[in-house]
Amino acid sequence: MENEVLLWVLFNVLVVTLLVLDLGVFHRKAHVVQIKEALLWSVFWVSLALLFSFLVYRMRGQNAALEFLAGYLIEESLSVDNLFVFLLIFTYFRVPPLYQHRILFWGILGAVVMRAIFIFAGVALIHHFHWVIYLFGAFLVLTGVKMAFQKDEKMDPNNNPVLKVFRKWMPMTDRIEGGRFFIKIDGKRYATPLFVVLLVVETTDVIFAVDSIPAILSITVDPFIVYTSNVFAILGLRALYFALAGMMRLFHYLHQGLSFILTFVGVKMLISDVYKIPVGIALGVVAGILVVSVIASLLRPRSMEETPAAANSVMPLKGPEKNG
Repeated sequence: MENEVLLWVLFNVLVVTLLVLDLGVFHRKAHVVQIKEALLWSVFWVSLALLFSFLVYRMRGQNAALEFLAGYLIEESLSVDNLFVFLLIFTYFRVPPLYQHRILFWGILGAVVMRAIFIFAGVALIHHFHWVIYLFGAFLVLTGVKMAFQKDEKMDPNNNPVLKVFRKWMPMTDRIEGGRFFIKIDGKRYATPLFVVLLVVETTDVIFAVDSIPAILSITVDPFIVYTSNVFAILGLRALYFALAGMMRLFHYLHQGLSFILTFVGVKMLISDVYKIPVGIALGVVAGILVVSVIASLLRPRSMEETPAAANSVMPLKGPEKNG
């Protein structure tokens, strides 16, 4: 019990410290994140997750450490889909690279809070209503199958329902004001386009959480393992975005790989009362699918004819409206 409390305290202190250092020290001044810097940060976050898994191993045993690694790998792989959407959102709203890190920082901070709520709600449901695990499993299988056959479609961030509601009651400017989310004009508060983008990023992450939380619950329903692996994946998402933003479209089979992962973890949940797939095997299957997807993408590059229009063109900007 003491070890459990200590782990919770250590982890949350670590996360708060890293976030404060990130925004208050390393990225205090807005700057364009170059690929070299992003790659170094990506190595840092992955290394930190591996070190934490070793700590889990020492304090909770091998099975808990494997569950953490499997959950982390699943969340990190599913987060790749977020990167495509972030790229589209930033392109659509023409967000200068100078301010993209700031938006992702606050977006991910909000995502940590939202994921925590989703995780504890999901764990509580499974503990009190075991049959919910079958609903989660069926949902993941259907989502995986749908993703496998889904064609590339254009996404219009202006159709975001939360954004539509927000625009009705909050006056907005149509220009970026030095990285600020809100400004005052004649004593009245206005939201800037950067806050609009942040709002779209946050609500998009909620949609992704609907897939990712049930997926990790297929590995374990231990709140600590689910929460920490999720948070580590989210914390490394910003660096991964800047490191892969220019290369993400090279791995065009990764989308199909993610559909297989969702289907696999869904089946794992559906048969959990009949046969529990060992965590080590689940970890190997997920890692294997990712490796095959990347290798297949490199061996068979997507031709210009196969590239979706959304990937080659910028959608015309329909910028934030100015109210009042």
